[in-house]
Amino acid sequence: MDNRLESLKTYLQEQLKGYKPFTVTLAYDELTLEVDSDDWLEVASFLCQDSVLAFQQLSDLCGVDYLAWGRSEWDAGDASSEGFSRAVSGRPDPSDPFDFDAVEGESAADAVPPGQRFAVVAHLLSCRHNRRMRLKTFCKDNHFPLVPSLVGIWASANWYEREAFDLFGILFTNHPDLRRLLTDYGFIGHPFRKDFPLSGQVEVRYDPEQKRVVYEPVSIEPRTLVPRVVRGSADTAAGGQDNG
Repeated sequence: MDNRLESLKTYLQEQLKGYKPFTVTLAYDELTLEVDSDDWLEVASFLCQDSVLAFQQLSDLCGVDYLAWGRSEWDAGDASSEGFSRAVSGRPDPSDPFDFDAVEGESAADAVPPGQRFAVVAHLLSCRHNRRMRLKTFCKDNHFPLVPSLVGIWASANWYEREAFDLFGILFTNHPDLRRLLTDYGFIGHPFRKDFPLSGQVEVRYDPEQKRVVYEPVSIEPRTLVPRVVRGSADTAAGGQDNG
């Protein structure tokens, strides 16, 4: 374990005592600080301006959707030769208490406890001290995810936050130009939300008769594909097929 990260964890725990409940986790040589969204802006400013920390560079920011976190249609590590057919037929795992075929859209979102669906994660770098850390917060409203913008602290947050808005629908208050960044102008929905259909909402094609691009309903049938399974050496030695 990196002693510098241990010292940094202790320092953060001492300096942030006056804030709402927070957690500092050190695992796999990575330090993660999770704070309440009300403290998001103030803690971020502290991390940047404090001379002991000096996290003056935001190297990345992204959204996370925990809608189906901890749940799985099947155990990919124990997939059988019938895995593909099972995926096409869409039969749910009887051991999974949460059936996404039964509850979709808003109902699925309601199944997640308030304030535990959407998170914003920022990765920080201190060039002065040559160390990194992760800053994380959860949006309090699952249906209207909202956190303050970090653009006023790190200018590089501008396009990162636009990307999180475009793909996850997370809103950032006081952002100077919160527009879609990756999807088309007329795109509806947010592709990285786990309740967004993998096949999308519409198809786009050029119509030679109308001489313009037209939008049409999706013509392909949605389905889930089995993830690639890497089998261990024991399976191969026993005569099994190695898909790795």
